[in-house]
Amino acid sequence: MLGENHLLTTDFPEFGDMIKTLSEQDAHFKQENSRYTLLDKEIRELELSNTPISDEEMHKLKHDRSVLKDSLYGQLKQMLV
Repeated sequence: MLGENHLLTTDFPEFGDMIKTLSEQDAHFKQENSRYTLLDKEIRELELSNTPISDEEMHKLKHDRSVLKDSLYGQLKQMLV
């Protein structure tokens, strides 16, 4: 769905407290989460404003967001072990 919010706390509400804690205590997690959040916002704004962008460019942005999300999710899962 276009314009959908994919923030970590939206997609993984069960990790809400852990996301907050890691963002406060882990500089690497905080940096990756910030990059992910900005990328998600950029994609959402492009989708909602119908800003001209090639399919290849949009695909790359979404791919990059997916890679970051997988990395962040992996870090969250490691905290459970």
